[in-house]
Amino acid sequence: MAAAPHLLLVNPSAGGGRAGKLVATASAALTDGGVDHRIVMTTNIEHGRSEAREAASRGESVIVMSGDGLIGQVGGELAETGVAMGIIPGGRGNDFARVIGIPDDVEEAAGIIARGQTRRIDVGEAGGARFLCIASCGFDSDANRMANESWLRGPLVYAYAGIKALIRWKPARFELSLDGEALTFTGYTVAAANSKAYGGGIFLAPDARLDDGLLDVVITADTPKLRFLSGLPAAFKGKHVSRPEVTMRRCRELRIQADRPFSLYGDGDPIAELPVTVRLLPAALDVIVPPASRP
Repeated sequence: MAAAPHLLLVNPSAGGGRAGKLVATASAALTDGGVDHRIVMTTNIEHGRSEAREAASRGESVIVMSGDGLIGQVGGELAETGVAMGIIPGGRGNDFARVIGIPDDVEEAAGIIARGQTRRIDVGEAGGARFLCIASCGFDSDANRMANESWLRGPLVYAYAGIKALIRWKPARFELSLDGEALTFTGYTVAAANSKAYGGGIFLAPDARLDDGLLDVVITADTPKLRFLSGLPAAFKGKHVSRPEVTMRRCRELRIQADRPFSLYGDGDPIAELPVTVRLLPAALDVIVPPASRP
């Protein structure tokens, strides 16, 4: 891959400015690894998507230095183009990088890109928008919105937003269709998982695979708030799935509607409004991964 041109797409505000501060280090490491590249600093998500589209049209591989939001949107743009995406983690959660085995250290991540091994993964789609990790709604809609609005940085923002959302939460009624099978419940959250983790290390769908063509659907039914809160530590290890209020299903297509408005959040950003259908684009994206990675 070293002989091919690359675009290093950087969100300078990701991770509370971490990505912007480390771009010179990342660029130097790529150069040392023989990765010829140019740098574009993004101004917003749409700018990043536009730059990725243009790079793909020129046959450039795209390296994203940001958090899961921009990584997911760029991955969506590159899906079905045959253009590979590399990742240098630069955000708060870095869940996609965590799952595929890319370290937070920018020099180590650049070394993985220089070696250039790729894997083909599925890409999620909802309401015309795309995502790589997990799309969820309900309680998660409120918590994600509060996290995005918070001045806090790092993992603490997720704990803060989750507790604040829980204090205000009222159960919602959801109507689902999983490959045509109807399911109705009252509770907290519906999540359609292409990957295992979100929210800065919460392994919501511990058995999800990025390349199996299936969504792992995680349903959290109504339970007292204190019990819901007590289950959060278990979710960081994927142990919550044994709790009676949690139901795990798999399907190729999920239709979600609720008794009140919710935004569907994918990779930490709002991507659609309910009602919405979530599906996968199987084997749609090539991602540069470590040699031993099996996302």
